[in-house]
Amino acid sequence: MKNAYLTSHFPLIAIILFSMSFAIYSGTMVIDYLQELGLYSGMIEFFSERGIQLTLLFVLWFFYFMVFAAMKLIADTVNELSLLFFSKDEEGKELQKVRRGSWVFLIFSIISVIAVVNGFLLVAVFLAGCVIYFFYFIYKVSESLSAGALMGLIFFHILFWATFLLTVSYAMLILYNSVIASLPI
Repeated sequence: MKNAYLTSHFPLIAIILFSMSFAIYSGTMVIDYLQELGLYSGMIEFFSERGIQLTLLFVLWFFYFMVFAAMKLIADTVNELSLLFFSKDEEGKELQKVRRGSWVFLIFSIISVIAVVNGFLLVAVFLAGCVIYFFYFIYKVSESLSAGALMGLIFFHILFWATFLLTVSYAMLILYNSVIASLPI
């Protein structure tokens, strides 16, 4: 028996594992920073050390879960928009082929749990998963696209993600500069 929805839970598991990996790494960074500032010892006087760590882990996990879930929603929308613009498939067969690519993110999310000891490695694992999924996506939809449509689809994805990342980076830089400028120094 072959069920089309057998792997439908893989994206959720991948988001949970990626979020946990990034939360564990960020939690250790935050605790080290709090210890460096001398705030952590004061926090331990009011809360248990394990309680602080678990609360911080949950808050960071929830934050990363929201970020990765939003990124998945945006990525699915961009994938479907690119197929709308460049594919002649009207029944959604191309979309069904691409959904099997959730294995890629599941495998890389499991690897991210192992790579939690190094932040650079953790980001590299996530980016490698994104790139490999992109190549998988292109490979699966290329059968039904002309050469021009395939180039348009690739350019659409690259242009969208570059614009998205530059816009978010610019907004964060402006926010950082406004916070720094408002400090009474």
